[in-house]
Amino acid sequence: MSELNISQAELSRRANIPRSSICGYLAGKTLPRKGVLIAVAAALDTTPEKLTEGEKKITVKMAADLMGVSEQFIRIAMQQGKLPIGTAVKLTGNKYTYYISPKKFTEYTGIKI
Repeated sequence: MSELNISQAELSRRANIPRSSICGYLAGKTLPRKGVLIAVAAALDTTPEKLTEGEKKITVKMAADLMGVSEQFIRIAMQQGKLPIGTAVKLTGNKYTYYISPKKFTEYTGIKI
């Protein structure tokens, strides 16, 4: 966005997605679905692969191991909003998916990823 001098509002307009979604993606609070990632890439005249290359992934297991706690602790704390390292998104029933932001993890724990 900075290379093209495009604001969040302009990207939102070009990709036809809400500005609040763009804000969430940039803050690492949410991850775009594949179709949204394709739309954002097209709006920025690039590829989805280039947008996500070099992005570090932190799994619940990795976070638990690095913090010296159980995976269950990480999952429950994220579900309850008590562990500000990412987002726990409720799917169906009792199923969740987890996104742990490398930046937020490092800020909260002091452990550099």
